[in-house]
Amino acid sequence: MATAGPRGAARGGAAPGGAAPGGAAGQVRAGRVSASRVRPAEVVAEGWTWQHAGRDAPAVGDLTLRIEPGERVLVLGPSGAGKSTFLHALAGVLGDDDEAHEGGRLAVDGGQPRERRGRVGLMQQDPETQVILGRLGDDVAFGAENLAVPREEIWERVRAALDDVGLGHLPLDHPTASLSGGQKQRLALAGILAMRPGLILLDEPTANLDPAGVLEVRDAVVRTAAASGATLVVVEHRVAVWRDCVDRIVVLAPGSAGHAGGVLLDGAPDDVLAGARELLARAGVWVPGVVPAVRPRRNAPNLAGSPLNDAGSPLNDAGSRPYDAGSPPAGHLLLSAHRVGVSRERATRRRAPVPVLTGVDAEVRAGEALAVTGPNGAGKSTFALTLAGLLAPVEGRVEAAAALAGADPSAGLRAVGPVPHAWRAEDLVPRIGTVFQEPEHQFVTSTVRDELRFAPRQLGRGLGRVDELAERLRLVHLMDANPYTLSGGEKRRLSVATVLAASPRVLILDEPTFGQDATTWAELASFLTELLDEGTAVVSVTHDVEFTRALGGRRLALGSPAAPAIVDVGPVRSTSTDPQPTIPRGEAT
Repeated sequence: MATAGPRGAARGGAAPGGAAPGGAAGQVRAGRVSASRVRPAEVVAEGWTWQHAGRDAPAVGDLTLRIEPGERVLVLGPSGAGKSTFLHALAGVLGDDDEAHEGGRLAVDGGQPRERRGRVGLMQQDPETQVILGRLGDDVAFGAENLAVPREEIWERVRAALDDVGLGHLPLDHPTASLSGGQKQRLALAGILAMRPGLILLDEPTANLDPAGVLEVRDAVVRTAAASGATLVVVEHRVAVWRDCVDRIVVLAPGSAGHAGGVLLDGAPDDVLAGARELLARAGVWVPGVVPAVRPRRNAPNLAGSPLNDAGSPLNDAGSRPYDAGSPPAGHLLLSAHRVGVSRERATRRRAPVPVLTGVDAEVRAGEALAVTGPNGAGKSTFALTLAGLLAPVEGRVEAAAALAGADPSAGLRAVGPVPHAWRAEDLVPRIGTVFQEPEHQFVTSTVRDELRFAPRQLGRGLGRVDELAERLRLVHLMDANPYTLSGGEKRRLSVATVLAASPRVLILDEPTFGQDATTWAELASFLTELLDEGTAVVSVTHDVEFTRALGGRRLALGSPAAPAIVDVGPVRSTSTDPQPTIPRGEAT
């Protein structure tokens, strides 16, 4: 495990066995190579505790656990239970914080995790933090090169790993910057598989993937672990994907000022899930078949329990409290996209940007939800950034209606033009708020409290909403914490809260339920239904079918990367009662 990146040994000079995609890599044979057997790692925790600097409670407390070599373990627990901290500690990358407190013992193969970095591969929650090099093949080869794997074997491993994670169709010199978030997640996994470590650690590995990608990544992990004999530890909130692929489930309890935390449940998957369903549900674990209740829209059917009708969600009643005094009535057009093409590439004198998506029409209306769905790589996030005014369209146009672009003295808004990407930041933020796929990209201060206060202060507004948002999104106990020390789920809730602090009229969220346990998922969805009833428009880029159903509204389904197009625009429909994707057991086990 690297200190300089998510996998491999630390960066240094030229790594042994390196080759550029145009050289040995370009001549590699097609097809997969069976993983060689490795010596599986052993994990032992004895009363292990980790407490971040400035925190009242430990991130992980009094953890006593033994994972035998070759075991496959699924680690569950509510948001903030320390699951990611545990994995980072095993990978030896918790950092050198002199003010943090560590107690007890944590060992990999009998030694300190930092001494075993070459034996461990970690895939983290944030896809962006795991991309090391600019070309696909080089990035996958990085860890293996730094482990001194022979050159001819490296590129066999690279091709096999890319095939396993569903990226084998891309050339080895494909730029990593042009990959979607879900594709970057697969890329990180491919780099780990190419290392063939004795301990594979996966932190929410399928959170940003479409249903087909979930299957591919899970099966690739299980197949490789079985072929190599490596020990596997997976952290997930949702159980259905992995329950039939692991030997054991461990549930962690969150620490608090009066409770150390540690292991809540530990046993065979069927025993844990059958014997403690109610306990797990109360703890926030996604139990198969259990859907957390979500506040229904005002005067709308309870969407958490029944499919929508052909008309979609009814509009708010005329007496709904407006989000602020100048908000337009429900149903009024705020934003529209007309035959839009999108790209993250920048135009140059010699080359125009190549669109990843073209011909998109969409409307965003006050008090209505719009879900943007489709496979990884279809251009969903890029379209959302374009709709939000953060990218200029390369074709067509995005226009703000007068209800959004007009002046509102009560909110301190001046009139602006109809083109959002031309607005100044102080005009954009209180009108269109964007929650990025990677929460850390939005943090600009050193405490949660200052993050929540940042936008209102910049806009010259009061801080009245800060306490309300902290309470509603379960951040009160973290107000003095550094945002970068939060769990993945806590970071996501903070990123949502920082945007809502500016009271935008259009809220655009990219994978908003990423990293959420069942309890915080329901609280976030319920909060968003309140915002919808108050007149806010909510646009969500998501693979989460149940979240889409809970908010109601309409769905913009984008096509495949090979032929991006709108394949369906209409009311959200679903008859599922399970918030987890339908995952067949398949051939993996």
